Amino acid sequence: MSRIFITGSTDGLGLAAARTLISQGHDVVLHARSRERAAAIADTSATALGLVIGDLASAAETRSIAEQVNAIGRMDAVIHNAGIYLERNRGETPEGHAKTLAVNVLAPYLLTAWITRPDRLIYLTSGMHRSGASSLDDIDWKRRPWNASPAYSESKLYITTLAAALARHWPDVLSNAVDPGWVPTKMGGAGAPDDLEMGHLTQTWLATSDDRAAKVSGGYWYHRQRREAAEVGDVGFQDALVGRLTELTGVRLFAERG
Repeated sequence: MSRIFITGSTDGLGLAAARTLISQGHDVVLHARSRERAAAIADTSATALGLVIGDLASAAETRSIAEQVNAIGRMDAVIHNAGIYLERNRGETPEGHAKTLAVNVLAPYLLTAWITRPDRLIYLTSGMHRSGASSLDDIDWKRRPWNASPAYSESKLYITTLAAALARHWPDVLSNAVDPGWVPTKMGGAGAPDDLEMGHLTQTWLATSDDRAAKVSGGYWYHRQRREAAEVGDVGFQDALVGRLTELTGVRLFAERG
């Protein structure tokens, strides 16, 4: 059985993944943004290995999350599920970043750097990454007028690219991106047409399965099928993105190559 940490596991896909993994006998560490959110899943957390609390919009709280996870022990897999969708305005995190970028990209980047390296990493993305602009000039939306949909699309392009970069830099880790589809969660809305069950079973499969098909790295997945992802295989774009994330966070994920 595996030990898995899942961000954003108080509702939606994260909670569904957690419940599935627990029912299969795995040890799951849950994550809630606040104690109030944690209280809403008391029934599930009672059967989990642990529960960590912290707001991913804050780098300081993100570090605390990583420390809480590391205190529990090394994870076999981390599912970076947490995300936000169409924010009405840019917002501003304690570090001055756009909230969409902070939660959807900077937080998983930082957690990847700070959590003891697992065997498997899974990053939730979206088919909307295909419409994300690949220019990194204003990644933090400081000069452009705020536009929620492009900001979300860009964040998903970046996280998909990060998953591919990790597969290249860390060959001992299985790193993959999963598009769960447009599923009927709080984020997706009740009328979303995709299969909610398949939306979370792909990441649980990648996190734990010994199937040969699941033990690959650098993939972009939709309902257990590998798909082509836009631009993310471009090594130059990967390196440029990681460079920008290093600048924005002050945290280096990969050692410089001589």
